[in-house]
Amino acid sequence: MISASKLKSVDFYRKIPRDLTEASLSGAGLSIMAAFSMMFLFGMELNSYLTVSTSTFIIVDKSTDAEFLRIDFNISFPALSCEFASVDVSDVLGTSRLNITKTVRRFSIDPNLIATGSEFHPGPVPKINRHGDDIEEEYADGSVSLTADNFEKFARQYPILVVNFYAPWCYWSNRLKPSWERTAKIMRERYDPEMDGRILLGKVDCTEEGGLCRRHHIQGYPSIRIFRRGSDVKENHGHHDHESYYGERDTESLVVAMEILVAPVPREFHKQALDDKSGQTIDTSKRPAPLTSGCRIEGFVRVKKVPGNLVISAHSGAHSFDPSQINVSHVISQFSFGKQLSPQMLSEVKRLSPFVGGSHDRLTGRSYITNHADDVNANATIEHYLQIVKTETASRKSSREFKLLEEYEYTAHSSLVHSLHIPAAKFHFEPSPMQVFVTEVPKSFSHFITNVCAIIGGVFTVAGILDSILHNTIRLMRKVELGKQF
Repeated sequence: MISASKLKSVDFYRKIPRDLTEASLSGAGLSIMAAFSMMFLFGMELNSYLTVSTSTFIIVDKSTDAEFLRIDFNISFPALSCEFASVDVSDVLGTSRLNITKTVRRFSIDPNLIATGSEFHPGPVPKINRHGDDIEEEYADGSVSLTADNFEKFARQYPILVVNFYAPWCYWSNRLKPSWERTAKIMRERYDPEMDGRILLGKVDCTEEGGLCRRHHIQGYPSIRIFRRGSDVKENHGHHDHESYYGERDTESLVVAMEILVAPVPREFHKQALDDKSGQTIDTSKRPAPLTSGCRIEGFVRVKKVPGNLVISAHSGAHSFDPSQINVSHVISQFSFGKQLSPQMLSEVKRLSPFVGGSHDRLTGRSYITNHADDVNANATIEHYLQIVKTETASRKSSREFKLLEEYEYTAHSSLVHSLHIPAAKFHFEPSPMQVFVTEVPKSFSHFITNVCAIIGGVFTVAGILDSILHNTIRLMRKVELGKQF
């Protein structure tokens, strides 16, 4: 066996008897300074060890062509009616979808962007096959011309008032005019205003009665509105509660629709309802008219990951629009791409990539308002150009497991464009073929321990050297003072 004396011979840390050592004030001061230095450097190293370290790479987007990109939005249009507001998407591959309603909701709003009721259900775009009578023949005016001066009088007088808001220059209005006048004449014969008086058909020329048409939120021509006595509530901030007719526009269909409207109204004289000889079911296609001239559109759409457009404008296949009267001013509450991250996931992204995140929804809170009283802003289309970059963050859950977090950031540039076509709010988006990849870099605990040992040993050694220099310097100065130098 190895003896204790031989084992002591390999001692790296030989001890000096304590009575052979001498303490000094300079050594004590350096020892205190060294201790504080060790504590400070240890704290810095510990903070560095606990701080997240990441690496950022620019790589080709790994998404496949079959993947879709989700666009979430919440946009308020103070002057665009929900009746004709349409959300359309298209892309460079030729894909086009018009009037998306399945994932989009609409709410009528007042000029202060406050919702005036429940969700507005515009329904699908009506497909009208008969826009008027096919046979052209002489006809006489049967409907009553309404103006701002006599409109309220007729609305209070008749239980059912059906009004055709039209424009003389409108193609669809001119197609409707003959059948509308014939229908009005037939209804006057069946329900004489003096003997019965349950229904009256009227018309309003919106080029002459612009204020009256704006009060009833008319933005497309022709608009057929159904007013029922007692249901047109004006005390509720001026809102009008009535319906719009979207059925066929030939005389036969209009007469059947009018009869259906009259049927539930109490009558003093029995009238024979129209017998539909063909036996087919007539769809009157009625739905509530917009309460106000504004609309909030919210929801989401899915588009392919290729350059494309999201367009919001007034759209109808059976109505005409006056471009100078369409105002697409809007306030954006949300416009973002990709999946919605939870607060916890968003916090994790910010922790790992504080300089990358923060621009995923640049348009939030932005207002784009044009004053139509100024001719310069008439027929104004507002366009937004968005360039999208995908950021993928790899968060380390364990030593071998990562969790990928996806976020889409974009830049936004907006402009006002004058056009002869119907104004629209256009969002042009262009996904980048590159993506930012951020990964968390783990730190070795052994590296941390090594640095801590280096700090302690290094500070101890440097302090020892300084103490030796200081001690020898003091001894030399004392010898000089005693004259023992030479």
